Amino acid sequence: MNHVIAGKLPASRWGKLIPIAFITYSLAYLDRANYGFGAAAGLAEDMNITPGISSLLGALFFLGYFFFQVPGGIYAEKHSAKKLIFWSLILWGILAAATGMVHSIALLAVIRFLLGVAESVVMPAMLIFLSHWFTRAERSRANTFLFLGNPVTVLWMSILSGYLVNAFGWRGMFIIEGLPAVIWAVIWWVIYADRPRDAKWLNEQEKRAIETALAAEQDSIKPVKNYREAFRSPKVLALASIHFFWNIGMYGFIMWLPSMLKAASGLGIVATGWLSAAPYLLAVPLMLCASWFSDKYQQRKSVVLLFLGLGAMCFIASFTLGSTHFWLSWGLLVIAGGAMYTPYGPFFAAIPEMIPRNVVAGAMSFVVCCGALGSFVGAWIVGYLNGLTGSPDASYVFMGGALVAAVLLAALTRFSSHQPSLPTTNSAY
Repeated sequence: MNHVIAGKLPASRWGKLIPIAFITYSLAYLDRANYGFGAAAGLAEDMNITPGISSLLGALFFLGYFFFQVPGGIYAEKHSAKKLIFWSLILWGILAAATGMVHSIALLAVIRFLLGVAESVVMPAMLIFLSHWFTRAERSRANTFLFLGNPVTVLWMSILSGYLVNAFGWRGMFIIEGLPAVIWAVIWWVIYADRPRDAKWLNEQEKRAIETALAAEQDSIKPVKNYREAFRSPKVLALASIHFFWNIGMYGFIMWLPSMLKAASGLGIVATGWLSAAPYLLAVPLMLCASWFSDKYQQRKSVVLLFLGLGAMCFIASFTLGSTHFWLSWGLLVIAGGAMYTPYGPFFAAIPEMIPRNVVAGAMSFVVCCGALGSFVGAWIVGYLNGLTGSPDASYVFMGGALVAAVLLAALTRFSSHQPSLPTTNSAY
């Protein structure tokens, strides 16, 4: 039924909306992930930062990111993602550029935390935005185009940042890479539309068709009383736990891959940038294929399990081989990184298919929020272990264990929209 409905909906949505989502999330990802390159390029040495403090500074972003996910998502649903993200773009662009201007560790810590606060609203707001425009038969692909902002950004960032650091130093890299977000804020304000009814490029029949198709999907999902009931749902808690452990491995990998590869290979920062780009290059075709399969056959859980499991196995195998077999170990890391990225689209497509519209913004934001907490733990502990032991071995074990936990939780969780898991009520809110 959903395939039939989706086929009648205006195809112009893809060309109008997906580039907006992709570019916005891409810029957010650029300004959070380039800290790893700054750390590898001499930031710590220039500012006399110890390895433990460096790992905490890298992780502080995710602490700020953690606190404002849920209120940001709820605001985007009840009011407007347009205003929220407009101001967020300006703020995080200024803060990202300011990273290259500071000389105080305390001020750098404040900037990293506030950068997380500024960017915290983006992911839940964009996921909610896409859920207002795309049906169940399309949602995994729509989400995947959003999440492609991760690997595609890190792909070109890994290469560009190496050259920028080489030419302008780590300070120049932060300043140059922070400015595009401020410029994009103006473009965002002009072209963005929160919902189909706000889009001037759709006629009335097309607007009604989209709204009707999305409303029809809610018929099989029973409403719940409030956000508190949603947060207590075993299914929401399970999804949040999966995202927590998944992101420990994911963001420990992203934040500290350049430093670990540089130390293991002995190569320069430009060569390290090229090596660091490979997992994200692989992630692009994997994400596109997996999301197409997930939408066509309505398979969410199997895709999540397959690629999370593959990522965990390759990650552990890479550690087992160690730096004595550097190129084989690096190849396994490439597969692990690509596989870890792949299931994000299907994973987040499952949430609005299981959770009713009146609380989906809060529930989705809560899942994202727990992932942010996992990102904080991963980025901090991995950096701390690297500095404490002088080797990435302990951090590999930590990240591998977290990924295994995510796989086991995913195996035990039902990704189904046919049997509501939330407490029911006659109240719409």
